[in-house]
Amino acid sequence: MRLAARVQDLRKVYRLGDEEVHALRGVSLDFPEGDYVAVMGPSGSGKSTFLNVLGCLDRPSSGSYFLGDEDVAQMDDDSLSEVRAQRIGFVFQSYNLIPQLTVLENIEVPLYYRGHITAEDRQRCRELADLVGLGKRLGHRPTQLSGGQQQRAGIARSLVNNPRFILADEPTGNLDSVTTAEILTLLDNLNAAGKTIILVTHEDDVAHRARRIIRLKDGVIQTDQRIRELALQG
Repeated sequence: MRLAARVQDLRKVYRLGDEEVHALRGVSLDFPEGDYVAVMGPSGSGKSTFLNVLGCLDRPSSGSYFLGDEDVAQMDDDSLSEVRAQRIGFVFQSYNLIPQLTVLENIEVPLYYRGHITAEDRQRCRELADLVGLGKRLGHRPTQLSGGQQQRAGIARSLVNNPRFILADEPTGNLDSVTTAEILTLLDNLNAAGKTIILVTHEDDVAHRARRIIRLKDGVIQTDQRIRELALQG
């Protein structure tokens, strides 16, 4: 079984004046390729800190975080930036699209970090737009799109660099129930095609679309429940 990611004895301590806040207290988890994991927990559970560490937006105080064979917890800032740009696909609750850019240009954004976009790159972006149902809206700007369409553009953008896994932060938090179902079906399809997804949510119905539900409380794993088998690995 190949792993998309692994964390071992992950700890994070924040210092607020003379006080220490233990946000993560020794979290160890494996994320096999093809898994679809929902991470849940109340406010203060460590969920946001865990998300930030997985996204290489924050460093653990101790412990290891492996992507493949590399411990990214030991990387410098430049290397972490490269990991974020090339190996992790982000989907945000607030979409984070650039309003001045078209749908196609927003999907292309992660490619700009490489310094150039080839004709093949642009074709891949068009194909990703088709995949998420936006092939006829390439020239539209975010203000001309519904919330669901903006989230679809965000999902296409997350796939541009063929990341090791997709990290989704409350991706349906701003959507109505019908659009939520559409976005979750899109994530289901991506996972069925072999993409590994780690989704942070506070909604039970959203979490139960995943294959596995992890609940955090007070910085430790409260439960780790598999509810469906892994997607087939290619």
